[in-house]
Amino acid sequence: MKVLIIGGVAAGTKTAAKLKREDRSAKITVITRDKDISYAGCGLPYYVGGLIESREELIVNTPQKYAKMTGVEVKTGKEATALWADKKQVLVKDLFTGEEEVCSYDKLVLAVGASPVELPVPGMKQQGVFKMRTPDDATAIRAYAEENQVKKAVVIGAGFIGLEAAENLKTRGIQVTVIDFAAQVLPNILDKEMAGYVKKHLLKEGIRVITGTKAEEVVGNGKVTGVKTSAGFLGCDLLITAAGIRPNTEFLQDSGLEMFKGTILVDNTMKTNLEGVYAAGDCVMVTNRITGKPQWSPMGSSANMEGRTLAQLLSGKNKTYPGVLGTGIVKLPGLNVGRTGLTEEQAKAAGYEVVSVLAPTDDKAHYYPGAGFFITKLIAEKNTHKLLGVQVMGPGAVDKMIDIAVMGLNMGAALEDFENADFAYAPPFSTAIHPFVQAVYVLLNKLSGDLVSMTPAEYAEGKAKGYKVIDAGLTPSIHGAQYVDPFAVNGEIEGLDKEEKLLLVCAKGKRAYFLQNRMRFYGYKNTVVLEGSTFFNDVKVENPEGAVSPEEEKRVKALGFLKDKNTLDRFNGRVITRNGKITAEEARTIAEAAELFGSGEVTMTSRLTMEIQGVPFANIEPLREYLMQAGLETGGTGSKVRPVVSCKGTTCQYGLIDTFALSEEIHERFFHGYANVKLPHKFKIAVGGCPNNCVKPDLNDLGIIGQRIPLVDMEKCRGCKVCRVENNCPIKVAKVVDGKIVIPENECNHCGRCIGKCPFKAFEEYTNGYRIYIGGRWGKKVAQGRYLDKVFTDKEEVLAIVEKAILLFREQGITGERFADTVARLGFENVQEQLLTDDLLGRKEENIKAQKHLTGGATC
Repeated sequence: MKVLIIGGVAAGTKTAAKLKREDRSAKITVITRDKDISYAGCGLPYYVGGLIESREELIVNTPQKYAKMTGVEVKTGKEATALWADKKQVLVKDLFTGEEEVCSYDKLVLAVGASPVELPVPGMKQQGVFKMRTPDDATAIRAYAEENQVKKAVVIGAGFIGLEAAENLKTRGIQVTVIDFAAQVLPNILDKEMAGYVKKHLLKEGIRVITGTKAEEVVGNGKVTGVKTSAGFLGCDLLITAAGIRPNTEFLQDSGLEMFKGTILVDNTMKTNLEGVYAAGDCVMVTNRITGKPQWSPMGSSANMEGRTLAQLLSGKNKTYPGVLGTGIVKLPGLNVGRTGLTEEQAKAAGYEVVSVLAPTDDKAHYYPGAGFFITKLIAEKNTHKLLGVQVMGPGAVDKMIDIAVMGLNMGAALEDFENADFAYAPPFSTAIHPFVQAVYVLLNKLSGDLVSMTPAEYAEGKAKGYKVIDAGLTPSIHGAQYVDPFAVNGEIEGLDKEEKLLLVCAKGKRAYFLQNRMRFYGYKNTVVLEGSTFFNDVKVENPEGAVSPEEEKRVKALGFLKDKNTLDRFNGRVITRNGKITAEEARTIAEAAELFGSGEVTMTSRLTMEIQGVPFANIEPLREYLMQAGLETGGTGSKVRPVVSCKGTTCQYGLIDTFALSEEIHERFFHGYANVKLPHKFKIAVGGCPNNCVKPDLNDLGIIGQRIPLVDMEKCRGCKVCRVENNCPIKVAKVVDGKIVIPENECNHCGRCIGKCPFKAFEEYTNGYRIYIGGRWGKKVAQGRYLDKVFTDKEEVLAIVEKAILLFREQGITGERFADTVARLGFENVQEQLLTDDLLGRKEENIKAQKHLTGGATC
């Protein structure tokens, strides 16, 4: 049997290798237009981010290695240009020589895959514009980002690849904006409310996401500088397009092959309508395993399984391909997102009577270190209880939840089939009742009527209008809601009418369910539990009265909102400016936000953050989301690394270093990079461009001051009676002694004012550097920082000192004390010695994982 396979990535190489194992006599040839075969397309974003270090790691097999291992002939640089099925021939062009040849076959496998959609947007040919489909694409993106020191990027497309690209660009310290024409992220993958949670999470993680937005023009003069969109101009140094793919089937249009929107139609044996022609992979329209209807599911996992099944079929085995569930999973910063089966919207469109539930649970025993959460949405058929689809989010092993669902869907399971499933349990891995089973219990309670609830989607659509919100949390936390402790209810509840419509809300939903159970017993007829409660939903009370609870006040304080003591529910929100510098666009956004959500007034704090005044408690979350859409964030409170302050740097006549660039780098590495690291107290950093100390670097926990160190050529010194260097020294330490200029090393502040002042060129050369102060403090108590003995000339060494200082403070500081106190207690010499060696960095992972300083000492 002579088998020709067109396409050499997942489906093609899998078909060939398996078929050769099934039938060693088969003569199999794989042709591919790329130079690489069998590469890890799903790993490309992680190469860009640096998690995968070398390009070679992306190549599963080289053509030579693959051919030797399988016995399959591989021809690269060959492109199929026509199919003549009646003759069982394919016209093939050599992409290097341009020569054409006719290849015959007994069986033909079309595994031509898909390519990124070419957006009809002017300017796409600029340098710095990339797609992400092949190892060459990933290599080019990473090299471009490194060589051009890219600071800002735009990703067009908020699907799996687009979001993975965004995460990995952020890992490189690049500021990322993701845009998508769809109204949500992960369109056709998640339901609207789940996608909304993902979008908010990405915004909180510093990835700007703008949905419902169309790219209109790529701007640049040969090199990309930005993108004009329907939402405005977005500046960038790098642009990645990930706005979908389309099958590589153009050459098959006149072949007689039956297709739908470019995809090849096959039956359950992967056979096309043409005799002897089969297809598999991203170019194929298969079926949905649940509905039996056609579905395009271009995934590497599906392509491999389709190829394996096809190989068995070609070897004569009685096999069928059952179809796909559309299973997918994506890693985002701090959140993994998986799904399988039908979304609620898809299930309704397919004609099912749908019931769903959203259940937050622990992902392992809550007391076990590193425990996180799952947010699980189950979709089932109302009458039969048959499971239809699952969506799960969480920081941990989301895949295990999805894989359980896949097995259930494959077997046509009903919810009851999971009810007493004996899943593995131990505290490091799961909860005693598995999180998946817990979610099933909640949905079964809903179906039986034991739980009456409202979904987050229904809440977002306004279904709770007219309901009175009852706060059933551990402590009062919902502004304006009546608080009821579920376990204190033993009869009628004062102030609540039994006919009143009541929305019961707690943290995740469990306490609200317990409260509903008791209230129904005591005759309350219209209670509804909000699924996901405050963990998932932004819960507001219409026209709230009274003061904000201490718990809520503490919570929003951690978000950068400080209570105005003259009011019951007004807050001032701190907008982080990175170093005191903002763009005109950001300034406009802050001003607009102040008018929309606050009093219209903006003040500047001593730490160079912008503070929006008079924000009602109910406006805090809308304000934060509005700012995050523009790439701005609130914060700068708590026992953590605080936002960096900077002087004007080289834009000042005295400035010796680019303080803005350095402070932005410190901001990304340590304000963002250490955002979740608790310290004994706040840790403030200031960067000054010269020894004038305009931003008080020596009164911060750590201060960096630019230095210009003169390299004096004493042979050129004439010992002039009137020495210009001596006269120009602002601190009067330069002196002519015995006919030569003398500058005491321990007295010179390296301001650089002497450079170029000697007419005989003795003071022409210099070295720029940095002096680092530690242990400064101002406020209730003042402490003058002391500088390390060494003057640093390497910026990376300076950044390492900053990190080591933070790590030392976390490791050796006592909760509640300032860094100045830690330095005084340990001794300056001891601290300096530790900062000038790398032992602290060696203990970094252990240090950060330790459960320390959980309360912290900062009060503002």
